[in-house]
Amino acid sequence: MSRRNLVPERIPPDHLGVLIGAAVMFVVGWVGLYLLVTTQIPRLGGQLWLFFVLLNVAVTGTVLPFIRYLNVRFTPVRADLPPAGVIVRQSVWVGLYAVACAWLQIPRALSLPTALLLALVFVVIEVFLRVRELNSQR
Repeated sequence: MSRRNLVPERIPPDHLGVLIGAAVMFVVGWVGLYLLVTTQIPRLGGQLWLFFVLLNVAVTGTVLPFIRYLNVRFTPVRADLPPAGVIVRQSVWVGLYAVACAWLQIPRALSLPTALLLALVFVVIEVFLRVRELNSQR
């Protein structure tokens, strides 16, 4: 029996809603960042915080379809797909990583070892959360 026969052809409804939300986040985040960067003078006040919020929204909306694809692709055939909340959480981790790297770049504290350590921290936290969720389902 081929994998194609075991995998449903339709996208689950919660995943479809997440993908629509990702498209909205993508547009709002990147258009907002473009408008912020091209029309505002950089200051340490509200513009900086708005930049970080828009960066988080833009990166999260951008990576969400890729994270969903990876989850669908690497989930075993007989296992249930992860819920939409897991996919959103994993995408938010990537957005927070981008914001943390941008934040560390302001005082020039971002280096390759720092970026790799920060990525490792986010991956370890997600693995612990996912293992805990899978163990509670049994």
